[in-house]
Amino acid sequence: MKSYRHELAFTVPSRRGFLNITSEIEHCITDSGIREGLCLVNAMHITASVFINDDEPGLHADLEKWLERLAPELPYTQYEHNGTEDNADAHLKRTIMGREVVVAITRGRLDFGPWEQIFYGEFDGLRRKRVLVKIIGE
Repeated sequence: MKSYRHELAFTVPSRRGFLNITSEIEHCITDSGIREGLCLVNAMHITASVFINDDEPGLHADLEKWLERLAPELPYTQYEHNGTEDNADAHLKRTIMGREVVVAITRGRLDFGPWEQIFYGEFDGLRRKRVLVKIIGE
């Protein structure tokens, strides 16, 4: 079995945002030479997420509104964690959206269902953060 590891880096120019990183992951699969296996993609920061969904702007706007209702950024004083930082909502949003995804690789390609894409979700941006891509297989 072969193994491949690569880190991607992103700086989202706002506090929150979603980036479609599917093409970067596909490039990693090509570089790995692995034709059959599994691909793990995970955010390496506790205020960011990796998830799978549709690349549709209305859905992304709905996700943003939904997350903000579940874990509103303001007022900062509503959170215990904000005694030292102002990003408690980002930690909660990451918990809701998840840390990572695992996708099968079949014949050297991501084995997706219709419309599926891989996204990086940023909830406390404006600085460089990393995403780990780990691929195993043959």
